[in-house]
Amino acid sequence: MEAVCGLMAALLALGTLCGAEPVKFHDCGSTATQMIVDITPCPSLPCVLHKEQTYSVNVTFTSTTSSQTSEAVVHGILAGIPVPFHIPNSDGCKSGIQCPIQKNQKYSYINSLPIKGEYPSVKLEVKWELQDDSKTDIFCWAIPVKISS
Repeated sequence: MEAVCGLMAALLALGTLCGAEPVKFHDCGSTATQMIVDITPCPSLPCVLHKEQTYSVNVTFTSTTSSQTSEAVVHGILAGIPVPFHIPNSDGCKSGIQCPIQKNQKYSYINSLPIKGEYPSVKLEVKWELQDDSKTDIFCWAIPVKISS
């Protein structure tokens, strides 16, 4: 029985290490509902983002609108000033979403956030928007981050 308890404890610990935890985010104007934001790895806020590394971003949501297209817009907000962040693919329809987007359908948006070596070591907020055909935010979320060497 003791061996079984030890094995269960080890499996639980492994599951905790491997399982992603949703990130607590600030909703900045989403029309989508049931949003879950997961950034890997980001065990706590602010997310510490190391230079020369790439972080995976997964947003699960239910759309409340229909759209033929979707476009991601990402900014770092530093002292209230939005600075564009380059992401490898801004086309949401090529980031896990089957377009056209349909109302009341659940989607999983998947992308990555590369942190370049030339970025300064600084604390800021990352704001991530996915916009529909009319440039209205399907989702908009923001989290505090710290870029580190």
